[in-house]
Amino acid sequence: MSEIIKIKKGLLIKLQGEADRTVSELRSTKYALKPTDFIGVFPKLKVKEGDKVKAGSPVFFDKYRENIQFTSPVSGTITEIKRGAKRVLLEIRIEADDKNEYVDFGAANPISLNREAITEKLLQSGLWSCIRQRPYSTIADPTQNPKAIFISGFDNGPLAVDYDFILHGKGEVFQAGLNALAKLSSGKLHLNLHALDTQTRVLLNAKNVEINLFKGKYPASLVGTQIAALDPINKGEVVWTVNVQDVLIIGNLFLKGHYDADKLFAIAGSEVLKPHYVKAKKGVCIQELISGNVSKKNNRYISGNPLTGTKIESNGYLSYYHNQLSVIPEGDHSQFIGWITPNLNKFSFYRSLFSWFTPNKTYQLDTNLNGGVRAFVMTGQFEKVFPFDIYPMQLIKAILSRDIDAMENLGIYEIDAEDFALIEFISTSKIEIQSVVADGLEFLRKEMS
Repeated sequence: MSEIIKIKKGLLIKLQGEADRTVSELRSTKYALKPTDFIGVFPKLKVKEGDKVKAGSPVFFDKYRENIQFTSPVSGTITEIKRGAKRVLLEIRIEADDKNEYVDFGAANPISLNREAITEKLLQSGLWSCIRQRPYSTIADPTQNPKAIFISGFDNGPLAVDYDFILHGKGEVFQAGLNALAKLSSGKLHLNLHALDTQTRVLLNAKNVEINLFKGKYPASLVGTQIAALDPINKGEVVWTVNVQDVLIIGNLFLKGHYDADKLFAIAGSEVLKPHYVKAKKGVCIQELISGNVSKKNNRYISGNPLTGTKIESNGYLSYYHNQLSVIPEGDHSQFIGWITPNLNKFSFYRSLFSWFTPNKTYQLDTNLNGGVRAFVMTGQFEKVFPFDIYPMQLIKAILSRDIDAMENLGIYEIDAEDFALIEFISTSKIEIQSVVADGLEFLRKEMS
């Protein structure tokens, strides 16, 4: 175990409604796969409306990488194929039955398998999509050998999930997933933990990994921050990342021989009446998750956390890579001379409000921008929350101007959109900086492909 790595820059945003450590189980009938969750994928359908599927049956695949396929999380019937403008494939909706039928991929001990056998099993089951690569955060290329694989074993973002709670009693499954991932790279498999979480026995006792301890405010838990601290990405290099719950799903594939899409989702936020964890399958519809458990205000439903998640409707579906549903008030109001009133219940990074007097207070924040788009000027504030050895303002401007040489020189290969969430939060410009960064990465990916 290495020395503790201290992340000195960052910001903790304490919101009301953190999930209690209790679990209920939801047997929903409504699920969906959303091709828009997968960057760089051009989906081609393998099913049509009315088709019957099992858990693990292929639903669509990537047109340009036909071995990358995406499989149903449940057994049931394809009820709707939803398209958007220009016939863009948005959702494949599935109505689950009560049979719980699975495609049998065969149980196997990953320690006794070689890289090719493990890769093939992950590809056939559709679980290769759990592995993403940096740069670009696309699904990993199975023909490549990454220089390392990174797993962040903690989350200190707003309303974050507790991985120690999620992993309780699942040590064997988690270890099986780690054993499989360890065979996929000749480099190190990094498992990154918080230095103060001494109770994480499943994580601390993990084998076949290099355990690294981190200490610091958010975004210390983001895998991008951890990569930058341990082994930064240079041009031409590739690393892979996997979420803790996806490691469990991969482990179950090898132990059980089938695709078990169960996850624990944190249902959290100030507008949730009883914040807690719900056991459900990937792609579940939130309509039943929130039924009778949210306030009757005008709410914002977010798949993921309030900083990096995506807005969904009250009958929408959780995204493939997200572990939580956040419910906060919609910012549909304005406050008269709001900038000059004391605002004792508002949080601010700047000392224009009194929140800095009460660092342990939790807040009920809404989505109000508190102003319109303004000039994007140098303030020197971004660097106080951005832990990368990068000039964030200059990089954002290089992205906006589509200056590829400047983007490369300023370190765009090291970052992802979520790494700029705090910058977007404290920015006085009101520009959607994460969208700017995502568009820049997509532009660069296409130019370099």
